[in-house]
Amino acid sequence: MNAICRATRLLALLALAVTFGCDDKSTGGSSSPATGPTAASSRPAGGVLRFSAIPDQNSTELKEKFDALASHMSQKLGVKVQYVPATDYKASVEMFKNGDIQLAWFGGLTSVQARQAVPGARAIAQGDTDPRFVSYFVANKDAPIQPSASFPMDLNKLSFTFGPASSTSGRLMPEYYIRKNTGKSPAEFFGREPSFSEGHDKTLELVEAGKVQAGVVNFEGYDKRVADAKTDPKVVRVIWKTPQFADYNFTAHPDLDKQFGAGFIDKLQAALVAVDDPKLLSAFPRKKLIPAKNEDYAQIEQVAKELGFLR
Repeated sequence: MNAICRATRLLALLALAVTFGCDDKSTGGSSSPATGPTAASSRPAGGVLRFSAIPDQNSTELKEKFDALASHMSQKLGVKVQYVPATDYKASVEMFKNGDIQLAWFGGLTSVQARQAVPGARAIAQGDTDPRFVSYFVANKDAPIQPSASFPMDLNKLSFTFGPASSTSGRLMPEYYIRKNTGKSPAEFFGREPSFSEGHDKTLELVEAGKVQAGVVNFEGYDKRVADAKTDPKVVRVIWKTPQFADYNFTAHPDLDKQFGAGFIDKLQAALVAVDDPKLLSAFPRKKLIPAKNEDYAQIEQVAKELGFLR
């Protein structure tokens, strides 16, 4: 009788082992609906929208202003938005390329570089003045040069600095117009390799202090500093302005629609264009934002290829 009982118990234990073994194989080791593949795929997309901006102005001021914009956009979009400072222009493109940020306020050149690196990226918003942007060639009041309606050929007699090396208005387009008007590269025209500043603010400070006699800056930055009494137009004079070109824009990473759901980039574009608070717009600085598309920067792309800024 004891042998029969032991055999019965052994058969029962074997049946239980087979049952649990089959369940483990069929469910991938877990039968919990909260962690299974069906539950995971049904969870809504989410996370943090990280954005950056080229550091063309004072970095501390930029962070304060873009942090405020991030807070505003978080409320409008219903997702957490975070501003991530970039150390320089190239770093902003690399962060976008690597997916560390999903949105960036680029210059024209950095935007086409970013979109070339990330297929499907879209320019979605620009400032109201960006389709008709210009650069100012400026000189210290004591420099032996006068304002001119045509390109100032005597510029080559002065010490000169471009803005950041990857700046559209501080380097790319000014170099293009130097080559177009003189038939020479900047190194040939000035008789030395060109120098570069850390930003448009820095260029103006260098010229005003007389550390360099002349430089080139974006007109928005110059006009804003003059209006804020940070730059004296009698000391830093505009000697020539370039023809118009398209410049700054917000470029969106295509992963945004995957992360937050289809149509999110369009929603983001609408939210940016709707910003009307002057304090928020001062980060750019622009009076308003308008829609943008990749085709708006065809000229910048062409010039960048001609000058070797795009591979």
